[in-house]
Amino acid sequence: MKRRIYLNMKEPGQALGLLLERYAPGDLVGEEEIPSRLSAGRVTSCPVYAKMSAPGFHSAAMDGYAVVAEETFSARDDAPVPLKIGEQALPINTGFPMPEGKNAVVMIEHCLIDSTGKNILLRTPVFPWQNVRKVGEDIVATELVFPTNHLLAPYDVGALLASGNVTVKVWKRPVVTIIPTGSEIVDLEKEDITNLPLGRIPESNSAVLAALSRECGAVANTWEIVDDNPEDIERSIKEACQSDSHVILVNAGSSAGSADYTVSVIERLGEVLVHGITIMPGKPTIIGIISGKPVIGIPGYPVSAIMAFEQIVSPLLCRLQGRDMIKRPQIRAVLAKSLPSRAGIEEFRRVIAGKVGERIVASPIKKGAGSITTITRANAILRIPLESEGIEEGQEVELELIRPWQALDKTLICIGSHDLCLDIISDFLKKMSPAVEMASTHVGSLGGITAIARGLCHVAGTHLLDTEDGSYNKSYVKRYVKNPCVLVNLVYRQQGLMVQRGNPKAIKRIEDLAREDVTFVNRQLGSGTRVLLDFELSRHGIKASQILGYENEEYTHMAVAVSILSGKADAGLGILSAARALGLDFVPVVEERYDLLIPRQFLESPPVAMLLECLRTDEFKRSVKALGGYDTRDTGKIMYQQGS
Repeated sequence: MKRRIYLNMKEPGQALGLLLERYAPGDLVGEEEIPSRLSAGRVTSCPVYAKMSAPGFHSAAMDGYAVVAEETFSARDDAPVPLKIGEQALPINTGFPMPEGKNAVVMIEHCLIDSTGKNILLRTPVFPWQNVRKVGEDIVATELVFPTNHLLAPYDVGALLASGNVTVKVWKRPVVTIIPTGSEIVDLEKEDITNLPLGRIPESNSAVLAALSRECGAVANTWEIVDDNPEDIERSIKEACQSDSHVILVNAGSSAGSADYTVSVIERLGEVLVHGITIMPGKPTIIGIISGKPVIGIPGYPVSAIMAFEQIVSPLLCRLQGRDMIKRPQIRAVLAKSLPSRAGIEEFRRVIAGKVGERIVASPIKKGAGSITTITRANAILRIPLESEGIEEGQEVELELIRPWQALDKTLICIGSHDLCLDIISDFLKKMSPAVEMASTHVGSLGGITAIARGLCHVAGTHLLDTEDGSYNKSYVKRYVKNPCVLVNLVYRQQGLMVQRGNPKAIKRIEDLAREDVTFVNRQLGSGTRVLLDFELSRHGIKASQILGYENEEYTHMAVAVSILSGKADAGLGILSAARALGLDFVPVVEERYDLLIPRQFLESPPVAMLLECLRTDEFKRSVKALGGYDTRDTGKIMYQQGS
């Protein structure tokens, strides 16, 4: 099959408008009558009127005595009014019907019983209907309780029952059918995950799309995986359109590749409204209609699939049920790093936001529509308009929160060098009370130090070697940071050459990196590992130009390890724990000191105080040592203080 191109791509608002104009609330789904007790989260399909008043009788609002208010009008401190118990004053409890002829309640604490025990003495008058709930005070029979298209909250259930509505008519839940496609994907519940064939990957998108559908109030059904075969895909879509499904999602095969069949199938069976939306991730989204039912082609990359669902499917499911579209809270924040963007595409960048001092700071997470962790780690989304070519560092931006806003005050922002110990810290902080979220962005040691200098984070991880005297971090802090701060030791760690298992190239020392048969993978400029490498190369008289792959950069030790494991490189400088994690061999080079740089103003803030408390625990130190290649002899110790 020939490759297709995206013709007449639509902006997201236009694409959604073309779809929503075809459907009104209740279309496709219809209505049903359900018990009011089970109606929370459902949407009314017609107005709901009260069948009875609430309360249905005059009732006491307080414990005390029911009286005739007019008989108390002359009461005062120096001339109390006596009322005979059982005749003029009748005992009554909250919620009980008012006795015939009585029109007020005297609170029990305002009643004084005389010496005979037969009368109450009132020193203060009560007015008519004081402390009484009158008939229909809350709801009057025949009045409108809820209008059409009202989303019923849990407390609305009480109003339904109080007004005599034992049942209520609501829009049916949309039934969403999800058809996963792809010859490379496998159902992990049916496969041996320890022995997956090369090139096969777990199918996970359908579970995410089903969960998102349920969050929108729909019923989700996931079908069996369909291979990349146009006949099989067409057969599945036909069956779904003939079933009781209201919305069909076809996952993957929506792009413009030679094996992307979804758009052709929808075209043959019905109508394609849109193929391609000007958003990233999510551009290959297809919007079609077959037999009157929406059929949406969802991109295969996980983050693209999520964005396509949120921009197109979620509003559609809400529309069918008469629900308002889901809108996320928005906040203003300062961008911690410049973000270039391509004009003509609205870009959805995942960020980690947290309160640093008096402002909210947003740190971008790396791109990657295929990396689900770019959205699981994020707590907010930054939308870069399609007419923009990017946003500059320090610019104020608007974010959509995808986590509760209260989490911003409990988020510890860490920018700088990558280390596996940060993952242990993150887990420890989540287990502490109150829990703290640690958000790490890996930009290298120098990037972390400059982030501290600009007030963009609470903590920076750094392991920069001073090649003049062999010390770590202090000289760089003195050079780049002017505000008071401290260096707190996290660990000492083994840096060395990570090589493939069995060390097939027999790499034993730094000099071997200059061999013609060795391909290297480097860390980014500004990272402590890069500084260390350049120092070692200089010490051994080796030029960067002699290293095959010197210009190939990664941003974390694990990314370097993955490059070696995959065969893209033979060696890379990194830490022992990363090599161990992926089963690589390791050639030690040097022990280095890894510190946390913290502004003094944050030392007593709850997130940082809990971080320091965590570092001093024996449990944390044992967990670090279990990774291998670490020494905790100074963990938690202040190594340098700057300013007062």
